[in-house]
Amino acid sequence: MLKKSFKIALCQLSVTSNKSQNIQHAISAIQSATQAPHSADLVVLPECFNSPYGTKYFPEYAEPFSDSNGIESSETLQAIAKCAKDNNVYVIAGSIPTLDNGKYYNTSTVFSDNGSLVAVHRKVHLFDIDIPGKITFKESDILSPGKNLTHFDMIRNGAKARIGLGICFDVRFAEMAQILASTYKCDMMVYPGAFNMTTGPAHWELLARARAVDNQFWVAMCSPARDAGAEYVAWGHSLLVSPWGEVVTQAQEGETIVSHQVNLTQNEEIRSQIPVMSAKGDKYKVSENGDSHQENNESSGPTFMKYRKFIYVGIFMAAAYQYWSKTRHE
Repeated sequence: MLKKSFKIALCQLSVTSNKSQNIQHAISAIQSATQAPHSADLVVLPECFNSPYGTKYFPEYAEPFSDSNGIESSETLQAIAKCAKDNNVYVIAGSIPTLDNGKYYNTSTVFSDNGSLVAVHRKVHLFDIDIPGKITFKESDILSPGKNLTHFDMIRNGAKARIGLGICFDVRFAEMAQILASTYKCDMMVYPGAFNMTTGPAHWELLARARAVDNQFWVAMCSPARDAGAEYVAWGHSLLVSPWGEVVTQAQEGETIVSHQVNLTQNEEIRSQIPVMSAKGDKYKVSENGDSHQENNESSGPTFMKYRKFIYVGIFMAAAYQYWSKTRHE
């Protein structure tokens, strides 16, 4: 029988403009995370761990990566794959800018403890915001969005976990986590992210706890360390939240590694105590193509939803006929 727990380590790394230095720094962090006191089964790196975060940097630091060529042309991902194998540990390689068929993506990859590439997630929801007097940022000026939801199975030392992936702004979309929890039965969501000094204090912890409570599963978010002199200043505060919504470990703003034992039996315990998942039944339908609707009263019940297009057409035709009849007699 598979065990129900594993150790996760979140590496909150300082990032410089030197890519080679950033890669070596990530490797050193992974090595440290596998040693006591962390002894991690799963190591998580932050968003954009090999480059400064910013639209002007994405083309400069992007590495070729595609389904057909895999990591063979990516200096960063080859190094992380080797490190995962050498240290016998699963690694969620935060994210890096990648180039595929003329398009740039913000891409997260996952490597097993034998160095195999087991999952790829391209950031689905791009970070486009404009908060007057505080911050304006538009990833879509350079990046293209991913199209798929992503999860992977980790079997490690007799423990099995199904883990969903998102990147930063993806955490704001509750439906994404809901589908991964309810349809794909994920035990946990991991979001490498780089919130800033405006959105970080307001929403970072709030969103992690909300996704955990919504779906009664574990949520981890891993940030770069804060550099007050950088053009984009990251919030830091990498954290892990339990299915109860409790922050069980959290970093401060500086470079560090935080770790914690993830006990998946807590998912089952919380869901039995507060049976939100079973209470939903089939009242709410959320699908990957974005077609979501609520079916919890007579006017929005299954029959109405099935035939609503015909009803609307009928109403329109009746109104048109009434108008035609009126003008005909005038």
